Amino acid sequence: MTTNTLAPERSSTTRRAAAVGRGIGAARTTPPPPLTNRAPALDGLRTIAILAVILYHLHVPQFEGGFIGVTVFFALSGFLITTLLLGEHRKTGRIRLGSFWWKRLLRLYPALLALVAVGLMLWNWVGDYKGASFGPGEAAFIALTYTGNLFRSFWDTTQGVFAHTWSLSMEEQFYLVWPPVLVLLFMVRARRRWLVAGLGAVIVGCSIAAGLVYQTPNGGSTPDVYFSPVLGVVPLATGCLLALLLDDARVRTWAAGVAGHVASWAGLALLVGILLWIGDDWTQHAWTFGVVLPLTGVVSSVLIAGLVSVRSPLSAALAWTPVSWFGRRVSYSAYLWHPLVIALLDPFAIGPWGTVWLIAVALLVAVGAAYAVEVPVEKARKRVREARSLVAADRAERASVTN
Repeated sequence: MTTNTLAPERSSTTRRAAAVGRGIGAARTTPPPPLTNRAPALDGLRTIAILAVILYHLHVPQFEGGFIGVTVFFALSGFLITTLLLGEHRKTGRIRLGSFWWKRLLRLYPALLALVAVGLMLWNWVGDYKGASFGPGEAAFIALTYTGNLFRSFWDTTQGVFAHTWSLSMEEQFYLVWPPVLVLLFMVRARRRWLVAGLGAVIVGCSIAAGLVYQTPNGGSTPDVYFSPVLGVVPLATGCLLALLLDDARVRTWAAGVAGHVASWAGLALLVGILLWIGDDWTQHAWTFGVVLPLTGVVSSVLIAGLVSVRSPLSAALAWTPVSWFGRRVSYSAYLWHPLVIALLDPFAIGPWGTVWLIAVALLVAVGAAYAVEVPVEKARKRVREARSLVAADRAERASVTN
């Protein structure tokens, strides 16, 4: 696999450059592929998404739709992972699946292990948060095997304080399935337009299916379809679709102009509008799951496209160091730990100021957990990489001397 057959781009930039030589017009520089340089605005978007989720779980007024932060995370995951895989293939001519899976495991699993360990120690006080269908051992097993979404969607069960790990399960299952599919498509030399059409069909088909299988839940509980892979794959596939589109130089050139600015502001306005429009009765309507949530994935991808394509006041605000730092360093930890903090301290959080200090404690715990678990693991990984590089360089030097 040495040819990027998913990106058969004709060099319109070359033709424009030739035109300049003939005095026909000015050439327009083609922007580099996404994530050639880090996009701190996307880290800032993570910050906004996790704060929306936390405010939703705390039942803060006007944030009844804060759960769409999870949909934003899904769209980001689809876009980022696909962009990184396409970039690896462009650079090396192949995609190393084993390396990809190992890196994702080392990035995500240690923090999850720490959460589960603490959750088990505190189970007598927090285990039954929002109900629990299992004992502590079973709930921990489901969380650590990334099967929570399956148990919640197909067997109508929940894992108490570990229930929120359903979204991690959805992403990990995506990481297992999508990269091999992409490798296979490279092998059979699939054309980009057919892959784009296929992803579009998945998005539309799964959206329709989610609406059709919806069943009105009892009371105010969340419908099982919300946790289903049928619905979860929609924003993930939408992010993948965006990555494929922006892998085309012609699309990047178009998005780097007025279209990128329109996408940034329109995406933000629509996302905020959806968040504020969703009310307490969102679980009672099939169109929430067949239309609104799939549309949220599309809107999130439009916003992402704008943020990575142009520099605007919005992207600058999201890239502001404190905002982007939190999204890059703390957002994953904040998602993992905030339900446990809420379960433990919510009975003592009285009134608006109680909510404020509860949020503050949740964020402080998230920062502490990130630097206690994630940072040491990353430093250890860096030391291992450096050691391997030194060994490889030493072997190369020895080989050159021998020859």
